[in-house]
Amino acid sequence: MTTTPAPPKAPPKPTWDPRKPEPPFPWLRPTIRIRLTLLYGGMFLIAGILLLSIIYLLAAQALHEGSGVDFRVTGSNLELTSNTCPQLSGAGNNDELNAMLKECTAVQRQHALDGLLSRSLMALLGLAVIAFAFGYAMAGRVLSPLGRITRTARAVAGSDLSRRIELDGPDDELKELADTFDDMLERLQRAFTAQQRFVGNASHELRTPLAINRTLLEVHLSDPGAPMELQQLGKTLLATNERSEQLVEGLLLLARSDNQIVERKPVDLAEVASQAIDQVRGEADVKGVEVRGERVAAVVQGNGVLLERIALNLVQNAVRYNVAQDGWVEVVTHVQHGQAVLTVSNTGPVVPAYEIDNLFEPFRRLRTERTGSDKGVGLGLSIARSVARAHGGHIVAEPREGGGLVMRVALPI
Repeated sequence: MTTTPAPPKAPPKPTWDPRKPEPPFPWLRPTIRIRLTLLYGGMFLIAGILLLSIIYLLAAQALHEGSGVDFRVTGSNLELTSNTCPQLSGAGNNDELNAMLKECTAVQRQHALDGLLSRSLMALLGLAVIAFAFGYAMAGRVLSPLGRITRTARAVAGSDLSRRIELDGPDDELKELADTFDDMLERLQRAFTAQQRFVGNASHELRTPLAINRTLLEVHLSDPGAPMELQQLGKTLLATNERSEQLVEGLLLLARSDNQIVERKPVDLAEVASQAIDQVRGEADVKGVEVRGERVAAVVQGNGVLLERIALNLVQNAVRYNVAQDGWVEVVTHVQHGQAVLTVSNTGPVVPAYEIDNLFEPFRRLRTERTGSDKGVGLGLSIARSVARAHGGHIVAEPREGGGLVMRVALPI
C-alpha cells in the first residue's frame, strides 16, 4: 500500500510590514498646523495680556489725574478756592459756583482722557514693533527647513546628486517633504549612475566592431593586387563605416552632453573658437570660404572639450552649408550683459524662418534631408544645443538677410 505524500506547506507569512507604521494617536502628531496654531495663538494671548495690563495701568493713572482737582476752604467766610480752578474765587452765588465746579471737573477729566489716549497709542505702537520683530524671527525659525530644502535643491540643480537634506526635528509635514525629496534624489542618482554606466558600455561595444571593420578594410585596400571593383567596394564600405563611427560618436556625445557639467574649469571662448577654426581651415580653403572675425577674450566656467565641440560644429556647418563662390564665415566672441557670447555668421542658401527650430532636432537638416548627405550625420546642432544647456546657457539661430544663418551661443560667466 502506497502512501500519498503530503502537500508542501505554504511558507509562513512575513511578520514584518515594510510600510511605515501608523502612530497610535495620529491626532497627537506635531504637525505644522498644530505648531503654528499653538505658536500664533500663544503670541496673540501674550500680546493681549500685555496690552490689557498696560491699558489698566494707564487708566489707573488717568483716573488719578482726573480726580486730582484740589479744593480748599479759606477765610472766615468759608470761601472755596482751588489752584487748578482759580476762577472759583469770583463766583457770586451758589449757581455760579456749581457751574464753575462742573466746568473745572470736565476740563480735568478731558485732560486725563487725552493723556490716556496718547499714551495708549504709544504703547500700541511699541507693542506692534515688538510683535513684528518677534513674528519675523519666529517665521524665520519655522521656515528654516524650507530654506534648507531650497538650498539642497539648488545644489542638486548644479548636478551634485550626492547632496541630501537629512532634515532632523519633529515628524511634521516639512520633515516628510524632506524625506520624500531625499528618496527622489536617491532614485535620480541611481538612474544617473546607471545611465553613465550604460553610455560607457555602449561606447565600448559600439566603437570596437567599427574600429575592427575599418582596420580590415584598410588592410584590404592596401593590397596593390586587389581588383579595381574590390577596391571601389572597399572605399564605399570604408566611407559607410566612417559615417557610422561619426554617428556613434555623435550619439554618445549627445547622451553625455544632456547632463549638467559637474567639473568646471576656466575656458576662454576665443581660444576655443580659434582651435575650431584651425581644424576647419583646410576644408574652408578647399571650398573657397573665407574665415574671419574678431575674437575677444570671454572666459566661462565649463568643460573645454565640450565647448570646443560647440564651436567646431557651428564653424563646420557654416563652411559646409555655404555658397559656391565668394563665401565667408565670421566667428566673433565677446562679453555682453554678463554673458560670454560666441557668434558664427555665414553666407549660404536662404533659410526660411519656420525651418529654424527643425535644425536643432537630431537627424534633421534643411529641407528635411535625413540621409545620403556627405555633410554630416545631422547631430551637430543638437549636440551644440545640449552642451549649451548643460553649461546653463542657450543657443539661438536667426536667418541672415541675403542667405545663411547667424548662430549665437550665450553662456553665463
